Amino acid sequence: MTEHTWPVPFEETLRTYLAPLRPGEPISPDLSLADHGVDSLAAVSLLLDLEETFGVAVPDHMLTASMFATPAGLWSVIDSLLVQSLTE
Repeated sequence: MTEHTWPVPFEETLRTYLAPLRPGEPISPDLSLADHGVDSLAAVSLLLDLEETFGVAVPDHMLTASMFATPAGLWSVIDSLLVQSLTE
């Protein structure tokens, strides 16, 4: 997987947690977040930053290992919450 469809604020927030990436290096949707420095503590901070950036709250039942495995997994949860908020 090489294309992504997330907005710039998502990538900017995510990039701050991916220390091994060089500036401007593309973030692929299937990049392993754990292999790029996102441990459990960083994952919590990242989630809080994304919730604030997008004005959503991720419910506990959506917090899964697969959500934090890749950018695509993380974005799919945030995006689904954004879509849900538009229909409420």
